[in-house]
Amino acid sequence: MSVLLEFSMTPLDKGESVSKYVSRSLDIIDQSGLPFSLNPMGTVIEGQWEEVMKVVKDCYDKMNSDCSRISCMIKIDARKGKDGRIKSKIQKIETILNKDLNK
Repeated sequence: MSVLLEFSMTPLDKGESVSKYVSRSLDIIDQSGLPFSLNPMGTVIEGQWEEVMKVVKDCYDKMNSDCSRISCMIKIDARKGKDGRIKSKIQKIETILNKDLNK
């Protein structure tokens, strides 16, 4: 089963700017080899259930190493028999609207 997982993970005890901590998660995500898309409010990863959940756990473990309080929001779309949805879902809407939405 292919999974699209969107998540954001933020330390709550490191002040107003947390990009230093968030960037470590992006390094883990990138090294996973899974397709992903970064957005201003989180990251979408595509893969099998075990793969995407391992990435979330690895990000949590890294953040937990020096953060006392962590907020994590996760949204999952699991679908049998469909891969490549990280791009195809956007392409489908662009086709319907007949315009490019990624400016």
